[in-house]
Amino acid sequence: MLDISLTPLVDTALTLLVIFMIATPMIQNSIRVNLPKGKAKEDAGSKQELVVYVDKDKKLFLNGTELADERVIEQLKERIGSDQNKMVFVKADQGVPYGTVLGLVDRIKVVGGISHVVLATQKYA
Repeated sequence: MLDISLTPLVDTALTLLVIFMIATPMIQNSIRVNLPKGKAKEDAGSKQELVVYVDKDKKLFLNGTELADERVIEQLKERIGSDQNKMVFVKADQGVPYGTVLGLVDRIKVVGGISHVVLATQKYA
């Protein structure tokens, strides 16, 4: 009587599981932003619902999704909706010129429903 061995199938499935467990966190952290260092950590205890990233190539991301410069404000307005007192975190790479970051913050501050715009820093080790 012939018997089918499931051992190779289980070994393959477990190997694939381990590979996906290792690769998934790497994929989620694909936005590389080297934050400037500071003494305070602004986001301590705050829920980061709206995060705007500016990488070293001046590409803009809203919650991990790359957007064109003019689309960031539109998407913020859509995501805020009728909610009030939302906080937006701006995580800009330290290589991005100050004027670029300031211009972005200025455009974010005029959006209705945003109470604070927080410039994130990395705490000194």
